[in-house]
Amino acid sequence: MIRLDKMLSELGVCTRSEAKKLARAGRILVNGVPEKSADRKIDELQDEVLVDDQAVSYEPFVYYLLNKPAGVVSASSSEDYRTVIDLIPEQRRGLFPVGRLDKDTEGLLLITNDGALAHALLAPGRHVDKEYEVQYEHPLSPADIAVLQKGMKVQDEVFQPAVYLPVRETTCRLILHEGRYHEIKRMFEALGNRVVHLKRIRMKNLTLDESLAPGECRLLTEAELKALREPVRQPLPAEPSSRSGHNPEENQ
Repeated sequence: MIRLDKMLSELGVCTRSEAKKLARAGRILVNGVPEKSADRKIDELQDEVLVDDQAVSYEPFVYYLLNKPAGVVSASSSEDYRTVIDLIPEQRRGLFPVGRLDKDTEGLLLITNDGALAHALLAPGRHVDKEYEVQYEHPLSPADIAVLQKGMKVQDEVFQPAVYLPVRETTCRLILHEGRYHEIKRMFEALGNRVVHLKRIRMKNLTLDESLAPGECRLLTEAELKALREPVRQPLPAEPSSRSGHNPEENQ
C-alpha cells in the first residue's frame, strides 16, 4: 500500500501538493471513482489510477540497461556535469547507477532503484564478473600479461588477478572480479602503459546491447533480470562474453 500523492510524485506525474489540487478538482480516478483525498492509501499493483483520463501504472522497481557515453558522470545528480540519470527517459525518483564508470569511460551501466540487487552485484564477496574492452598506448609484453594474470600490488593496494583476452596488438579484454577505484587505469600505469579508451561490455550475465548507441538505454528483459538475480555459486569461467566485438569505490 502507498499514499496516492506519494505514488504520483515518485512516478513524476506531479508533486504531492499538485496531487492534492488535482484530487480536489476531480481529475484523479481510482477504480473509476473520483478520489478527493490525495493522501488515501491505495494498492499500487491492484488499484486502477487515472489522472486526466490517462492511466498511471506503478512498478516498485525499474531496470535500465544504459550504453554510457563519454562525458557524463555516473551519479544520481551533479551541479557541474550531465549525469547518467539525465539520460533515462523515465523521471522516476530514486534511480541510481549500479557502480560507477569514470567520466571518460563508456559502455554498460545498469540503472535501477533496486538497492538489494545493486548490493548483490557490487558486494566485494560476490565476485561478480565485469568485462572491459581496453585500448592502450603500447603493446603488452609477455611479462606485462603475466603480471595482469597473476595480480599486482600498486603502492599499498593489491589488485587481484585479471583474466586477459587478446583482441588486437593494443586492445584486449579484461575480466575483473573486484571494483576498485580506477583499477584498470592504475594497473596499466604501473606497467608503464596508458589506457586510451575503456568500455565495459559485460556485468555478470548482462552484456552490452550493440543496438544501443552511446547515450541510449532500454528496459531489461525478464530473462536478463532473472539471470542477474541468480546467485553466483562460484567464480564464472574465464571466458569472454558472447559479443565479438553497491561497491561505492567502483570507478573504471
